[in-house]
Amino acid sequence: MKKAWLSAILLGLTATAAQATPITYTAVLSGANENPAIITQGTGFASVIFDATTHLLTVDVTFSDLTGTTTASHIHCCAVAPTNAGVATTTPTFANFPLGVTSGTYHNTLDLTMASSYNPAFVTAQGGLAQAEAALTSGLGTGMTYLNVHSSFAPGGEIRGVLNAASVPEPATLTLLGTALVGLARRRRVSA
Repeated sequence: MKKAWLSAILLGLTATAAQATPITYTAVLSGANENPAIITQGTGFASVIFDATTHLLTVDVTFSDLTGTTTASHIHCCAVAPTNAGVATTTPTFANFPLGVTSGTYHNTLDLTMASSYNPAFVTAQGGLAQAEAALTSGLGTGMTYLNVHSSFAPGGEIRGVLNAASVPEPATLTLLGTALVGLARRRRVSA
């Protein structure tokens, strides 16, 4: 009975880690990350969460102290930094992104199964919607996407940052942690 209980816990920890679908990608936005680099006091932070089960991409952006006023923002894909890439998401900008300001916040969720979430040229270049989603999510997973905030001061982009996966424990680490916890529990029972 005890071995079955132990096996169930270890299997549960492994399954949970392997099936964790939402993946968070983050980027620090700065002029230094632009290509070519832009001298600006502007800064920002982006968090993008992709859920493979629902096909939703949640975008959160905070920015401040831009030299110019915002004209657009979107995600570019797919190129190794610092190379410039084409716009993958909605053009000319994310829906309802604050325009004409030097500081602000933004929150929106894109459904990656819908054409309205993309730049039509990106969908065409990829060969269709499913391929566009695969390319964008692959680009996110390999550090080949960046979020860009364009402004009147820098029409090509005033601040940007490469979207990279936030640190999360590997499934093997979670399994080892679970094994250690079970071992500690067993040791406590023996010594009690």
